[in-house]
Amino acid sequence: MFDERDQFAELSDVRMCYRDEGDRNGQPLLLIMGLSSQLIHWPQELVDDLVARGYRVIRPDNRDSGLTEWKATPSQYYLRAIARDTVELLDYLDIEAAHVVGASMGGMVAQLLAIEYSQRVLSLCSIMSTPHISIGMAEGDVLEELMKKLPDDREAAIEQITDLYTLIGSKTYADREARRALATQAYDRAQHPEGSQRQVTAALIAPDRTAKLRQLRLPAMVIHGGEDSLIKIAGGEATHAAIADSLYRPLREMGHDIPAPLIEQIGAAIAENVARRPVRV
Repeated sequence: MFDERDQFAELSDVRMCYRDEGDRNGQPLLLIMGLSSQLIHWPQELVDDLVARGYRVIRPDNRDSGLTEWKATPSQYYLRAIARDTVELLDYLDIEAAHVVGASMGGMVAQLLAIEYSQRVLSLCSIMSTPHISIGMAEGDVLEELMKKLPDDREAAIEQITDLYTLIGSKTYADREARRALATQAYDRAQHPEGSQRQVTAALIAPDRTAKLRQLRLPAMVIHGGEDSLIKIAGGEATHAAIADSLYRPLREMGHDIPAPLIEQIGAAIAENVARRPVRV
């Protein structure tokens, strides 16, 4: 599925697909999405909101997602491999440092970036994430649905993805038509079933980041939904508790998604955190 906004960067391990929107002279804002998700899972409305606030918004397809292509595929990798890819993307774009926003597994990667590449991270925003997979992670039916193999039939596969979005997403702002449209777009754009398994394993084997998060000294914002059934709000609470002077925005009506009615509020929270870091001159 061709989109003229898709660009490609030749990195060490991958040919990374990314989109780069907004004022090239604006403060760079790097958005990292989560497990089995693509750059299109950042709502365009949120990207447009951030662009309107003057930011240069960059969002990549992680390895094993979207249109990012492997040069060589190892049987397994760690979250730090995804973090390294994003740093190489910043190098490719000649960006010294960026404000980093991560959602779900992308929040784990964003946390890791702030820990291991502190000089490249101006501020951190962790959305619907956790310092460790053991804190707040769902069990039982939710995990079973997440790991369920997709049917070969396109319509059945899209229906299953829509069911998953419904299961883990906001209950207050349930919009099945919008979820099905996103599921269709994601299915038709790219599929990486084996890659999703590698991403799951990378998240499962990642060490607890709590102790190292306590050492961070940067503007940080934690956003988490009270209706999140995949990574429960305990994950957000633990992230906030670990990072000194972090701001916390619990959103009661948010699930493991970014509902349209909350986009302006989420954009404002990201901007509030970015503003806590003085602009370099």
